Amino acid sequence: MKVSLFTTCLVDSLFPNVAEAMVKILDRYGVEVDFPHGQTCCGQPAFNSGYVDEAREVAKTLLDAFDQSEYVVAPSGSCTGMIHHYYADLFAGLPDWEDKAERLINKTYEFSQFMVNVLGVTDLGARFPHRVAYHPSCHGARLLGIKNEPEQLLDHIQDIQRVNFPHAHDCCGFGGTFAIKMSDISGAMVEEKTKHVVESEAEVLVSTDMGCLMNIDGRLRYENQKVQVKHLAEVLYEGLPAEKE
Repeated sequence: MKVSLFTTCLVDSLFPNVAEAMVKILDRYGVEVDFPHGQTCCGQPAFNSGYVDEAREVAKTLLDAFDQSEYVVAPSGSCTGMIHHYYADLFAGLPDWEDKAERLINKTYEFSQFMVNVLGVTDLGARFPHRVAYHPSCHGARLLGIKNEPEQLLDHIQDIQRVNFPHAHDCCGFGGTFAIKMSDISGAMVEEKTKHVVESEAEVLVSTDMGCLMNIDGRLRYENQKVQVKHLAEVLYEGLPAEKE
């Protein structure tokens, strides 16, 4: 099986360790991973700001980069959701591009979805002896339709202590450009989110989107809280010390 890695802007620029963890986990299961260098942004920031034509031009880079890929896997429910939910309309009626968009939609998966629903893996044999809370990202859960795949992977980790917190499904307030355009509302939302996370006494907050985790981590640091934030792939990989060696 061959997989093309769609790193997303945030992971590529700020959190490359998340992509590295994904690649090493996939390699563990015999998956051949490549990285098409033509990929850039999925177009979501421009699209969400109303710049549809500009978003379409940016999105074309993904259609070209991944056109020959067997599978495309990303560490983000948000970017994957953009492809699944909006690309069909974005390229509707455009010769060649419409077909490319449909092909990309059908073979693109968020990391946890690929592990559980394509590879059929829920137990990696990982061990992570910490108190862990899970934040389901808005785009992953609502836009892409991720259900319990991340929690299935977490629940099979040895010695993990899963903790819940109130209103876990509420938005963290990031929302990309929303956090800039409506910063006061965004700040109030993330303040409420971090309050509940801290009250849970979790040592680590896990999610499948680095946008959410970056925003929450910023607030936690501002409040001098000790809760760490980690992408699901990082937690799974860190639980495999033999593989790291």
